[in-house]
Formats: sequence, C-alpha cells, structure tokens
Amino acid sequence: MTADLADPLVSTPHGALRGRHERGVAVFRGIPYAAPPFGPRRFRPPGPPPRWDGVRDAGAFGPTPPKPSYSSAFARYLSDPVVPGDDILNLNVWTPDPDPAARLPVLVWLHGGALTRGSSAVPVYDGHAFARDGVVCVSVNYRLGVEGYGLFPGTPPNPGLRDQLAALTWVHETIEAFGGDPGRITLAGQSAGAISAAALLAAPQARGLVRRAVLQSGPPEASERAKVRRMVRRMASRLKIPATAEAFAAVDRDLLLRTQAEVGRLSSPVVGGPAFGIVVDGDVVPRDPLDALVDGAAPGVELLMGWTRDEHRLWLVPGGLQERVDRLGAVALAGAMARCRCGSEVPRGYRALHPGDGPADLAGRLVTDHLLRLPLHRLADARAEPSYVYEFAWPSRLPGLGACHALELGFVFDTGEVPDARKLAGEDAPQELADAMHTAWVRFAREGDPGWERWDATHPVRVFGDSAPDAEHAVAYTARGPRDRELALWARDAAVPDTFTAGPAPAGSPGPRGTELRTAIRRLRRPGALRRN
Repeated sequence: MTADLADPLVSTPHGALRGRHERGVAVFRGIPYAAPPFGPRRFRPPGPPPRWDGVRDAGAFGPTPPKPSYSSAFARYLSDPVVPGDDILNLNVWTPDPDPAARLPVLVWLHGGALTRGSSAVPVYDGHAFARDGVVCVSVNYRLGVEGYGLFPGTPPNPGLRDQLAALTWVHETIEAFGGDPGRITLAGQSAGAISAAALLAAPQARGLVRRAVLQSGPPEASERAKVRRMVRRMASRLKIPATAEAFAAVDRDLLLRTQAEVGRLSSPVVGGPAFGIVVDGDVVPRDPLDALVDGAAPGVELLMGWTRDEHRLWLVPGGLQERVDRLGAVALAGAMARCRCGSEVPRGYRALHPGDGPADLAGRLVTDHLLRLPLHRLADARAEPSYVYEFAWPSRLPGLGACHALELGFVFDTGEVPDARKLAGEDAPQELADAMHTAWVRFAREGDPGWERWDATHPVRVFGDSAPDAEHAVAYTARGPRDRELALWARDAAVPDTFTAGPAPAGSPGPRGTELRTAIRRLRRPGALRRN
C-alpha cells in the first residue's frame, strides 16, 4: 500500500519517519528507541537504537515483548495484543503538531501488567485524546517477566527498567522533533508502570529528564532480591536447567513463557506469591525508591498520585477467588495480618468501617492500604514539592468489580468508547467522568496543577466518580465550613487509615467507630509495620 503523500514526516537523529494523520493528530508508531534485546544482547542492558537510510514507515505498532497470555478469567476483562517480532524496544508518539517550534508538554506512559504482561498496543492507551488537547503523548514497550526482571549471576539486574530509562532518554533527546518540549516531560504509569516511574524518578541517571510524574495505583518500592531469585529458581527447576542467563536463553521462548505463567500464577498483590520486581542494584536503583524519594530525590518534580477505591477486586473477582477467600474466613484475615505484620485490632477496625464486607474484601482492603495507600501518603507527606492526591470511586457496571484496579484507565485516556475499555467498565460509562479525569491529567502535564488543592496537613483528596450515600465515602475535599470540613477530613482519613492520630474522634465523626479504627491504625503504624515481607 502506498502511503499518502500528506502523511506527516519527522526527521530524527536516527533517520526520517513517516506517520499517519488520524482524527486531526499525527501518529507515529513502532519507533525503535534501542536495539532488539536478543542474541548477544539477551538479558543485557539495552543497546543504542539503529539508524536507517531513507524514510521508515511508522504507521503500525511495533513488536510487543514476549509475555504469557492472560488466563481466560482475566482475558474477559483485560486486553493484551500480541505483535510478533524481535524489535520490541519501541515507542509510539501522538502529537497535535510535529513542528520543533511547537514546544508542547509531553506525557510519557509506562503500562502496567505486573511487569509480566501488557504493552503500548493496548487500545485503552491510545494517546489521541491527549494530543487532541495539546499534549504530546508517548507510550513505551519494555522487556517483561524473566527477560526484563530475572536475576542471573554475572548480568546487570533490572534490564526492563533500563529499557524504560533508555526510552525516557530518547524522548528527552528527540521529542522536540515531534513538537514536544523536553523541559516539560511528565512521566506517568499505572500499577507496575507507576512502580517503574517512581524508580526512575529516584534513579540518578534520570535526574533532569522529568518535570512531573503521575503514579496511578502503584507505590515506589523495591522487591526483595531473594523473592525474585526464588521465581527464577522455580522456573529453572521446572525446566531442569541451571538458573543462569545462558541456560534460560537456550530455552524455547514459548516454553519459557508457559513456565513463567505456571510459577507466577499466585503472584497477585493480595495472595503474595513469587513475582518479578525491580530490585536495588547499586546503579539505576541505588536504594529503595520510596526511601530515596522521601529523602529528597527528584527535587523539583511535582507529583499526581492516587488509587482506585476497590483495587483488590480485580485480583479477587476473576476466576472466583473472591468466593474462595470468603470461605476461608478467619484464615484469610490471618494471612492478611501476617502479610501486613499487624495485630487483630486492625481487621476489627476495618470491619467497623466496612460492616458489609466479607473476609475477602476486608483482607483486600487491608493489604491494599498496606502496600499502596500508606506508601503514597508517606511520600506526599515528605515531599516539599507540590503533590496532588486522588481516589477513583466509580464502580464498574460489571458485577462484583466495584472501583477496581485499572478501571480508571479508560477515563484518564478518554477511550471509553473502545470495546477494550468496556470489557472492564461495562456499557454506558459516564463521559462526564472521563472529561473530568482526562482534563485533570492534561492540566497537570501542562501546568503542574490538576485543578484541586495540593496535599498539605489537611490531606485533601480529590474523589472521582463518587455517588455513595454513606458519610465515609460521600464527602470529598470540597466540603466547606468548620464542622463539615472536620467531618470531611475524618471521612477521607477513614478511607485512607494511616492519617489517623491519637486522641478523641473529631466532632461529627461516628464516635466509637472512629475510636476503634484509630486504635487499630496506631497498631498498624508501629515501628517496622511498613516494611515489606
């Protein structure tokens, strides 16, 4: 097929690119930012991108990283396209004006998927709406699973994170050709993408590459090296090979993916099985990213961060795990207590706050707060730079999911019309909610202010999509008047328990419920309670 002569052309240091005009914006897909990570580069840091003569066509998504497919239970809700090929270290650019003089804000997107699944080709991540609204949007592929996060003797850790750093460097050096301003780059990600974005913020090599960052449903953290090694060794045991990069490189790729999926099938955040993760490596990750950011890493970088109200439902509802955990009852709560290193007062406090919850929801909320909300609160409290915090509370139209993990993505990207977004949200998702969230993200990328109060001692949280009538969910940061304001603060803090302090319940609070939960949270916040298992 002959390309339209009106298709946009961009000249980069590596060669010329021909994109496409789509719905009023210019789109360039499948642009290599590093060399293919196979052959002698397997399990190694990314190499420099190739150069080419002539004009390279950039009309289609590039190859996606090797990854196991979702189980049938999760595939009902999540899409994960596969594009074959080895040139997997590629990215895509949506821009309203591919002119170096445009100097537009830039948003760089790192997808989620537990560092084992996902890609930039997921339709929900289409960057058209950002470009339509004046922001250059870049989405990135990076190595996943054992290819990107396996720990092997003699090979540098975190090659997948190093891929992301290479992509971010490419954007900083090249995005001006697409109309972007390298001084106004917002690094954004969800779930594993947010964990990655936080690690990059704390990386010395990324200093000066990022102006702002968005962390959606993912905290700054580093995994224990022993846990990642355990994942690799279990794979090696099943494959009957040594746990070395050379031995893994010799295994058939499909067999490697199947083995990875089998070993990691219990690796959800709630269940806490073996999993791949970013580890402290003394180089790109010199120390735990949360500790580094709390201590002042990434100076001058503004943050937008938050969570969904029912994160845990995506991990428990597909496949019937919710019902199985409910049947475990006290055993499930004991497991959550052990995972969070807390006493029995804590689940009692959660039960008082959510009297209608069964054991699965109570355990899910407890683990989610421990792994996600508490670290993000700690980060927001410590930062001198402006931080803005949100909660996504709109429940999916599909049974049981509630405001689950990843549900907010179609609203942030304003892609609710694509079938892949409806797989998780159901039909007739509210466009006004997408307008509100997408506009906030655009404002933040453009101005550093999403449109609500910055985090301070009163802990303002912008709640998106809340229609629940009960006090602890219905009030948002917009409450006015001394008594209403005090009740609003109590209600928000009840949903995010680490903000409780000792002392009597504030005026207007539900009295004994507040006192009981305060006692529970003090126990949760005892020294050492926030350390990872």
